[in-house]
Amino acid sequence: MEREGTIKTPRWPAWLNAAALLVVSWIVIASISLQARAGAEIVAVAFPPWWGSQEAISAAASADAAIVRTTAIPALLVVRPLQHDGMTRLRRAGAWLAMDPRAIDACFSN
Repeated sequence: MEREGTIKTPRWPAWLNAAALLVVSWIVIASISLQARAGAEIVAVAFPPWWGSQEAISAAASADAAIVRTTAIPALLVVRPLQHDGMTRLRRAGAWLAMDPRAIDACFSN
């Protein structure tokens, strides 16, 4: 008599699906609510988190954006980009995303 061999495929726990859905929905809601309005004069820009304040400030300066203030996180700056193509230049300089500065003011102010 031979034993019937069944191959068990590893499965992740059912609660992990719910946790993944929760994290993804939180990220989507945060990105929508923190998004900078079109035509905003002042925006908060996030550079890569491993950048220091000197790298973030020099990147913003290379995009001709006036630095309004720094925050408690070195890679997060509040700037006034150029009117014409300021956001495009900031993205080319390394900015990952632009946010409404009032939305992050309470959390990341110095």
